[in-house]
Amino acid sequence: MGTSARPADGAVTLAELREFASFTSATQRYIRRSLDIGLHRRDAMKLWSRDMVEEASIRAQARIYGRLDEIKARVPDDSGLDQVEPFMAPLVIVSAFDLGQDRLGSFSAYRFLYERLLGAGARPWLPGAFCAAASLPHLHPDKRRALLQSISEAAATAIGWSNREPTFYPEWVDKVDMSKAN
Repeated sequence: MGTSARPADGAVTLAELREFASFTSATQRYIRRSLDIGLHRRDAMKLWSRDMVEEASIRAQARIYGRLDEIKARVPDDSGLDQVEPFMAPLVIVSAFDLGQDRLGSFSAYRFLYERLLGAGARPWLPGAFCAAASLPHLHPDKRRALLQSISEAAATAIGWSNREPTFYPEWVDKVDMSKAN
């Protein structure tokens, strides 16, 4: 009797939960908000905006994220250069916006978000898009340095990527009033 080389789905979900828990609360909040906007899960403005500045940020993000469906449809199925430009150019622009919001402080947070926004097929392209977006001059040089130093050599030079879709998609959780819980 053979055994599967694939980890149990529960173990994968647990690893994704642990990774999400390792991010700062601001990063977690931004990822949940971004998934609501990018996946059209709920009214992000109503749920996430706390003030006029955040409302403007959500509007801008929704406008930029309007390209996600186009990007997702153009994920190259191989490394042919003819498919790269129509995919990577808009992906770098959207990525640059997210990195400019100063909530995704590492490649792992970026990868976590974008694997969910675009699917597992985009995984091989994320290191390049991240490095391109993190190198753009709209970011302060110290921020560029920190972002680029956050990508490990293993992530930047991987010889293969999993095609397993993410299983954990974090969402808004309402606070429970413990005084009424009895």
